[in-house]
Amino acid sequence: MNYTRREFGLLTLAGLALPARALADTILGGVRLGVQSYSFRELPRTPGGDATAAIIQAMKDTGLSETELWAPQIEPASTAGRGASADERQKAREALRRWRLETPLDHFRGIRKQFESAGLSIAAYNYSPGADFTDEEIDRGFEMTRALGATFITSSTTLAVAKRIAPFAAKHKMNVAVHNHSNTSDPNEFATPESFAAAMKLSPHFKINLDIGHFTAANYDAVAFLREHHADITNLHLKDRKKNQGDNVPWGQGDTPITQVLQLLKKEKWPVRAYVEYEHRGTAGAVNEVKTCFDYVKRALA
Repeated sequence: MNYTRREFGLLTLAGLALPARALADTILGGVRLGVQSYSFRELPRTPGGDATAAIIQAMKDTGLSETELWAPQIEPASTAGRGASADERQKAREALRRWRLETPLDHFRGIRKQFESAGLSIAAYNYSPGADFTDEEIDRGFEMTRALGATFITSSTTLAVAKRIAPFAAKHKMNVAVHNHSNTSDPNEFATPESFAAAMKLSPHFKINLDIGHFTAANYDAVAFLREHHADITNLHLKDRKKNQGDNVPWGQGDTPITQVLQLLKKEKWPVRAYVEYEHRGTAGAVNEVKTCFDYVKRALA
């Protein structure tokens, strides 16, 4: 990848303050880029293991060196398939809880080492406590995040659960960026500017993971929100959706102002990460679809 003189300087400075892996970070037009590993959800797991190897290879193939790691990809695959009984689902849930609480932290440090050995980095861990999480599971998420080498958590959770997360964020002195969807009818969901504001009031450690596609589908202005609240935004999810709860669509076919958002980041030089998230129904396979999205980003920042 070719860098401008200024971008190379930023990488060099980053290398003075961070481990050598920082030299692989993808920065274009001063904008720090990465990929939400959910984009690679269709890729196979290692037999008896997780999707770490597949994600690493996919990132190498796409040229994106920083990720927000989606927790289910490194957690055990569910043993309760479609049609499972309530008892089977409950047993699977208990097994997952035990795995979270009992798996040694060295396991997660090992995943970190695999990424770093490939010149890649895990910036955030996408860990999303639900109402069925125990306090111990919430607490453990922060420990796993730190072991993975990530500096913050992103979370698709609810306002009610966020209230339970707040004291653990304070305990671990780690930021949690709440992620929005587009269900504006439920005040417990993160979808509206008001729901983000409610989270910010809970703790100084709560930040925003703004999904500009979902925000657009909920009929809000991602550019205006970014301009006003950039100081509270850790990272963006880049995808294209249509307004009025419209579908995820190939980039450029929806109403999401992807180019305007990226140009604003480039102009203002705000330290907000921008992550590709492939979520529409593509036909070329996850790796090629992410490449196409990344090409769109490059054109937008040109």
